Amino acid sequence: MDAAEFRKRGKEMVDYVADYLEKIDKRQVFPDVEPGYLRPLIPDCAPQDPESFEDVFKDIEKIIMPGVTHWHSPYFFAYFPAASSFPALLADMLCGGIGCVGFSWAASPACTELETVMLDWLGKMINLPEEFLAGKHSQGGGVIQGSASEATLISLLAARTKTIRRVQSEKPELTEADIMGRLVAYASDQAHSSVERAALIGGVKIKNVCSDDTFSVCGSALQKVLDEDKASGLIPFFFCATLGTTPCCSFDKLLELGPICNKENIWMHIDAAYAGSAFICPEFRHLLNGVEFADSFNFNPHKWLLVNFDCSAMWVKKRSDLTGAFKLEPLYLQHHHQESGLVTDYRHWQIPLGRRFRSLKLWFVLRMYGVTGLQEHIRKHVRLSHQFEHLVLQDERFETCAEVVLGLVCFRLKGSNELNKALLKSITEAKKIHLVPCHLREKFVLRFAICSRTVESTHIKFAWQHISQLATDLLKTWEQKHHQQ
Repeated sequence: MDAAEFRKRGKEMVDYVADYLEKIDKRQVFPDVEPGYLRPLIPDCAPQDPESFEDVFKDIEKIIMPGVTHWHSPYFFAYFPAASSFPALLADMLCGGIGCVGFSWAASPACTELETVMLDWLGKMINLPEEFLAGKHSQGGGVIQGSASEATLISLLAARTKTIRRVQSEKPELTEADIMGRLVAYASDQAHSSVERAALIGGVKIKNVCSDDTFSVCGSALQKVLDEDKASGLIPFFFCATLGTTPCCSFDKLLELGPICNKENIWMHIDAAYAGSAFICPEFRHLLNGVEFADSFNFNPHKWLLVNFDCSAMWVKKRSDLTGAFKLEPLYLQHHHQESGLVTDYRHWQIPLGRRFRSLKLWFVLRMYGVTGLQEHIRKHVRLSHQFEHLVLQDERFETCAEVVLGLVCFRLKGSNELNKALLKSITEAKKIHLVPCHLREKFVLRFAICSRTVESTHIKFAWQHISQLATDLLKTWEQKHHQQ
């Protein structure tokens, strides 16, 4: 393919993507395929000779689309949003076109410097304390990671290195292996599984801290576990607080937890993967109060801020804590500006060496929507979640299971877990809308997340009528079955 054909095919692909997104509501949200559907549709081996773009293009609808779950459909209410917008897609095209691998300032100065400035823009939008911003004289700063899972792992590894060095300076007789065997990380029993996975990769113990009736961790619960563990000779070193948990969007009590972590020399990382975007709205910013006690903080613009995947924003108070853990300087990566103090080499802030020009997406979206446009997007989703909550509460057969704060409603039929599993099975098999469940304590609960950029009130009403009708049908058969028994 030469430049002339690329121009032609590029325009065709833009038209195809625009048509796909414009008419996505006409597609069935969840695919009708069985595992292994794709292999028989394509050859066993790559072709020896080149194929035409037409041949590849026609196979998109034939082979790929039948197996796609349409995350951007207004009938997709599963997981959390996966952000997308036309400005972000255009920026990603440019990122692919430039094709730099921005591991250091010298590898592409614009790639590095735009990221530093965009993370400052974003930090100011959510009113992050000054010490988290790069600024001119700060020790902190922001970086774009691939996911919140990476941000948690990086903060845990940095905390591990920092703690080992501190303990060795206090007790030189202890080896690194002695200390590693006694390190303990902590997170809520509602925290995302990626926190446990970070501890697994980091080779340290992790313990769950019990959440309260609102599914939040409070200070006394953390202090109790810390006291017990210190008494048995363990070394608490890391706590991951969650703002907007995956099961029910609950918020750990930062103002209680932060001072404890600071007093006990524990690194506090805040995972606000989904909820963090909402902090650009003044009415939700109080949910971040206590961030001033944290060592690191992360949220995903690629969830709810119209920037497509991958773009996970992470800030640290002391960037030397990260670079101190990850810095290696082989000759082939060195450049003559690196000791100037004026440049950032982001390879020292992350797991992989390579990185894409992801800040272009942020730059395009922040400029073309503006803060007010993004605030309206968040507020609309929150309004729609309260609309759905209201519909649930009007039906005496149903109950909500957690406070609706942002764009997630946790609800269920009053009755057994088996009944609710049967309802979800009906919803999944009908394929009109897509939901996923969670467990809240012993209850099996359905999660209804407002996800799509294009979702409207009519889609919420349709979803509720559909769920309500399926519940009516299910309860009839359920009652008959139980009468027969």
